[in-house]
Amino acid sequence: MTESFDADWLELREPHDARARSIALALALSEALPARPRLLDLGAGTGSLFRWLAPILNRPQAWTLVDADVTLIEFAFDTIADRAVSVGFEVSAPNKRTLLVHTPSGAWRVDGLVRDLADAPDGLPLERADAVVCTALCDLVSRSWVTRMAEELQLPFYSALNVAGDARFLPPHPADGLVGRAFRRDQGRDKGFGGRALGPGAVGAMAAAFREEGYAVATAPSPWRIGPAETRMLMELAGGHASAALEQLPRGRAAVQAWSAARRAQARRGGLRAVVGHTDLLALPRTR
Repeated sequence: MTESFDADWLELREPHDARARSIALALALSEALPARPRLLDLGAGTGSLFRWLAPILNRPQAWTLVDADVTLIEFAFDTIADRAVSVGFEVSAPNKRTLLVHTPSGAWRVDGLVRDLADAPDGLPLERADAVVCTALCDLVSRSWVTRMAEELQLPFYSALNVAGDARFLPPHPADGLVGRAFRRDQGRDKGFGGRALGPGAVGAMAAAFREEGYAVATAPSPWRIGPAETRMLMELAGGHASAALEQLPRGRAAVQAWSAARRAQARRGGLRAVVGHTDLLALPRTR
């Protein structure tokens, strides 16, 4: 089973994701799509990519949200409906698996599909898609997963917020290097996608694989910049780094726990900030 994340974490990170993603790459994707695009969103989680990208596309569109966790897809439908109503859009549900958001630019259709993505693109309705998109997914997958995707797709592929491996907490702490190295090792463990996760190597692997298949590939930085007022995010981020580091450094428990306690105390006092590097990627078939 592939690794998944809980809705609380996905909700917490959504505004940071929205600020970080490259508008330029999103606009380039939009220009490459037809007048009524159909998007297949892999590892869609709570639907945050839809909520960010659909207004940028700004025309009639259809999305299929694909996730292994049916609870997340249900949460996505509820959240999309609530957010749409909050900005004055009408929402209808012609059946239990489809949501329609009625906007001034046309209807935005959302369907859900429960799939484990370990064997993707096998089992995906690629014949009903004009692009495959994802966010915060491809640093979890293996090199063979990326190779298979590049070989079998003949569609635009957009992958946002791939970790760059250069997370920094400020001000510096003596154990930053120890925790950072252990965290990066944890990013490379098998996440259920057929081998070791690519982690910070994801963008390089994707770029090479898609260029090998004749795609034009563009990338753009998309870092999180988390300020001292964003206490909850900083607390969760420091806690997540510490937990991952402990998995890799069982003998370094005391040092990691001391680092975590110091960082969380700084966050509570408003004395901590963080920069977490990510990179967005867009691969376009040259024949389109």
